[in-house]
Amino acid sequence: MSSLRTSRTRLVAAAATAVLATLSLSACNNGTGTQDEGSGSSTSSSSAAPSPTTASNSPAPSGSSAGTGSSGAGSAGGAGSAGGAGSAGGATTPAAGTPAPKTQASSGKPVTCEGSTTKTVAAPLTRPVNHMLLTVTNTGSKSCYLYGYPAVRFGEAQAVPPVIEDSQPQAVVTLKPGESGYASVNLSATDGSGANGYTAKSLTVYFQGRSGNGSVGTGAHPSLPAKGVYVDDSLKVTYWQQSMDDAVSW
Repeated sequence: MSSLRTSRTRLVAAAATAVLATLSLSACNNGTGTQDEGSGSSTSSSSAAPSPTTASNSPAPSGSSAGTGSSGAGSAGGAGSAGGAGSAGGATTPAAGTPAPKTQASSGKPVTCEGSTTKTVAAPLTRPVNHMLLTVTNTGSKSCYLYGYPAVRFGEAQAVPPVIEDSQPQAVVTLKPGESGYASVNLSATDGSGANGYTAKSLTVYFQGRSGNGSVGTGAHPSLPAKGVYVDDSLKVTYWQQSMDDAVSW
């Protein structure tokens, strides 16, 4: 009896083994038992796809970065600070090689000295006696010419005093901005020989033009001492001089 049971048990085990083998073979044939192989196939497919790094290094389509990137419009030069429309000086800076426009102040051409561009000071001298020094300083932006001699008018005098001809310099006195020219005035005769003397309280100095005929521009009105200055018929002036020493030597 026990032998019979043992034989049946072996048959049942053998049959079960056969069934399992059959099922395994069927599963292999229809693909349902190949889950690991399917997973491996999926991994192979993923590794073949480009990585994000590779994709970002690939060149973008033409024009795409200029339209959408935050730095595309600025750094490309079309509308950024480096471009013509964004540059602060693009519309006002002249092109290279364009000469600057000439102006009167930059031309450097000397003008005639006259009252509006000069300052005149009148100072009585102790040596020589009965003399007065006129100092004219160029206060303008250009050099100016002191032509001829000063046409002086003391008080209400009508006539212009004569010039000492021997005092004429070899060249016209030229004053750069800030420079001064000089002339001396012989107020009265030192020996008392002059006539029609009077005390003047005001003075006007007129400037001659290149032709020497008449005055040009505006006159100067230098101050005189409060007590005035004494003048007579011997009144005369020197030509304009480049140095003070030359002016007071007459």
